[in-house]
Amino acid sequence: MPKKKKAVKAATPKKAKAAKPRGTKPAMPKPAKAQKSKKALKPEPEQKEQLLVSEVVFEGRLFKVLRDKLIEPCGKTSERDVIRHHGSVVILAIDSSKNKKNPWIVIERQYRHAAKQFLWELPAGKLEPGEDALEGAKRELKEETGYSAKKWKPLVEYYPSPGFLGESMKVFLAEGLQAGEAHPEDDEQIEFRLVKLSDVLKMIDKGAILDGKTLSGVLLYARRLRGKHGK
Repeated sequence: MPKKKKAVKAATPKKAKAAKPRGTKPAMPKPAKAQKSKKALKPEPEQKEQLLVSEVVFEGRLFKVLRDKLIEPCGKTSERDVIRHHGSVVILAIDSSKNKKNPWIVIERQYRHAAKQFLWELPAGKLEPGEDALEGAKRELKEETGYSAKKWKPLVEYYPSPGFLGESMKVFLAEGLQAGEAHPEDDEQIEFRLVKLSDVLKMIDKGAILDGKTLSGVLLYARRLRGKHGK
């Protein structure tokens, strides 16, 4: 029998390799870096908005809601719903008679319906129309805890939610405490106690304190106290 010839496979043409372009690779754009400022930031000249229309859409016992149409400082026309409030005071009341590096702090526990839970907080309250902030702070501390203080000084002022809330909160440091009888308002059920600063900081680390004014006031005070005592 004649031998079968082996089938010859057609040679598969090899793919030509793309020629590599000569020269350097194209440079990729680098992300923009924030400019580092060697000097302390200074406020720029304040530009004012132009209020066109302001309408009261709600007015309650504590605040009112305005619907404002305005031209913002950047020139953009916008419409904003803003809660207007007379402002509040917060009191960081301290007893450092036994330990200046780890003083006792007056904190309160009360139910907050908006948060739907009990919160630990610094004593605080709203200002009456035209009321002096320091006098309001003295009044609130006395009403809620019974304490009065020999020494007062401002600690910080801040806006808790400036996107829609016009309320500012002024935090005062109160020292040289003297105990007295508390007279909270009828709708206030307040439990208060003195807690060491170190324990309050542990509560913050564990997430047991969620109130913004308390976080701001206590952490700022603790940082300043460490700087004062060199630690």
